[in-house]
Amino acid sequence: MDHGSDSVMRAVTEDGAFRVITVCTTDTVRAAMSAQEVSGATARHFADLLTGTVLVRETMSPQLRVQGIMKGAGGRGSLVADSRPGGATRGLIKLPGPGGDFSFGPGARLQVMRSLVNGSIHQGIVDVSDAGGLSEALMLYMQESEQVVSVIAVGISASGDDVRRAGGYIVQLLPEAERPAHMIMTERLQGLAKIETLLAQEDFSPKGLLDELLFGMPFGVTGDSPLRFECGCSITTVLATLATLGAGDIAELVESGEVLEIRCDYCRTEYAVAPERLRALLDAS
Repeated sequence: MDHGSDSVMRAVTEDGAFRVITVCTTDTVRAAMSAQEVSGATARHFADLLTGTVLVRETMSPQLRVQGIMKGAGGRGSLVADSRPGGATRGLIKLPGPGGDFSFGPGARLQVMRSLVNGSIHQGIVDVSDAGGLSEALMLYMQESEQVVSVIAVGISASGDDVRRAGGYIVQLLPEAERPAHMIMTERLQGLAKIETLLAQEDFSPKGLLDELLFGMPFGVTGDSPLRFECGCSITTVLATLATLGAGDIAELVESGEVLEIRCDYCRTEYAVAPERLRALLDAS
C-alpha cells in the first residue's frame, strides 16, 4: 500500500503540442471520504470528483480556487469538491435520503466554478446524463465550457472500501499541435492501460505516469507541488459567519444563555461558541 505524499506534476512537450498534468490524490481522498463517512459506489464517484477538480484547477486556474459540483440522476444528491491554491482540497456529500446512493443517469449535471484573476467567477454547467463516469463528464465540461480538447482519466485502486491509491491525468491538445503529433498521442492513449490498472502498480507516481504518457516525446517539467486534504475552517470563520446574522437573531442566541454548537459539514470539526462571544458580536454590530 502506498503511503506517500500526494502531489501534482505538470509538463509541456518541447514541440508545444501537449500539456500533461498527473496527480496522486490518495491521502486527500482517504481523508475526505473519512470525514464524509462514505463508502460504496458513492465513495468512488466522490473520489473521482476530488481528483478531477484538482486537475481542472491545475489546468485552468492553478493559483485560484475551483469547485466541482456533481448533481446526481434526476437532480437528486450532490457531490462537492473544493480545491484551493497551494493544494488544499476538501469535499462534501449530500445524498437524496437515508441509504441513498449517488448515481449518473438522466438529469445528471456537472457544474464547475472557478475564480478568475479579476475576482469574478467563471461557471460552466454541462448535462452529463450519458456520461459513464467522472472522466467522461470532465472531458465534456472541458470541451463545451472551456473549449479545450482534453483527455482525462481519474480513478482509484481499491480493495473493497479501502482506497489503496487515487489519482489521474489530463492530456491537453495545444494550438501548436500538428497532425502527426496528434495521431501519435491518440494511438498512445488508446493503447494505454485503464487508470485503475496504472494506479494499482506498486511503483506508481505522478512522475512515472508522466514518463509513460510522454514516452519518446521530449518534454519539460513545468512544475510540481504537494496536495493535501485541508478544510480551512476555524473558530474565526465560524464567528465571521455568525456575524452575518441579524442583530435580533444574535440577541436571541445570547439571551438563551446556551453554548452554541456548530459542526463543519466538510471536516466534521465541532465548534462551541459561548454566549459571551456572541455578545461581543452583538456589541461590534
